[in-house]
Amino acid sequence: MWNPEDYAKNSDAQLKWAQELKKNIDLQNYKSILDVGCGDGKITADFAATVPQSKVIGTDSSPEMIAYAAKKYPTSQYPNLTFDCVDARSLLFKQEFDLIFSNAALHWVDNHQAFFKGANSALRDGGKLIISCGGKGNAAEVLQVFAELTTSDSWSAYFNDFHNPYYFYGLQDYQIWLEKSGFKIERLELVPKDMTHKGKEGLAGWIRTTWMPFTKCVPEDKRDDFIAQFVDYFLAQNPLDSQGLAHVSMVRLEVDASIAKN
Repeated sequence: MWNPEDYAKNSDAQLKWAQELKKNIDLQNYKSILDVGCGDGKITADFAATVPQSKVIGTDSSPEMIAYAAKKYPTSQYPNLTFDCVDARSLLFKQEFDLIFSNAALHWVDNHQAFFKGANSALRDGGKLIISCGGKGNAAEVLQVFAELTTSDSWSAYFNDFHNPYYFYGLQDYQIWLEKSGFKIERLELVPKDMTHKGKEGLAGWIRTTWMPFTKCVPEDKRDDFIAQFVDYFLAQNPLDSQGLAHVSMVRLEVDASIAKN
């Protein structure tokens, strides 16, 4: 269960990465755009505002996110924009889009080959696929701190049946899957990124709103203590800089690919 309002307040880095990708996309070339894993909808709405003559659809598997996005960015203000609750593994569109975009979402998906199959079907001839998601080596320091906490005497009892839901793939897997799915790869790259948060509070907000598979294992009345201990552990190993910013080393798997149908 996502908290869209809290996520929207603590997802500046995700927005920044999406804007970096957008700089390299001439949206005027695309008459129909699908944003897979649209979350709170702010990126999708930005697309719709940039190309008001184009059809823009945002999809996400979270009903909470879709309800929030539809309310926040209504068709009365964005007549070319719609939102729909759709699983990334089950895209059922048929040659409807010129561009499929996905930012900070696919590392939640356990079957990327199913996504590529659906993306192939959803794109028209010459359609473009632009992706940025967590890649191999992503958030290694974060995962290390979680490993220490979840095996500690204080918290291990809540993680007996825990399954890590993140899928951080490397270049080899993606090259095979993309080419097998009929995509021509223009760029496939693992890109290191420095994520920053404003002090302990900003880091805690990001952990609270993005790492729920870990935090939700802990009873609600103990959750704030768990997050606070994570922050203390992390900052003991990675201190705030002179400006009071917390730095997290991330790795993004970025894809620029196209498709030509026979």
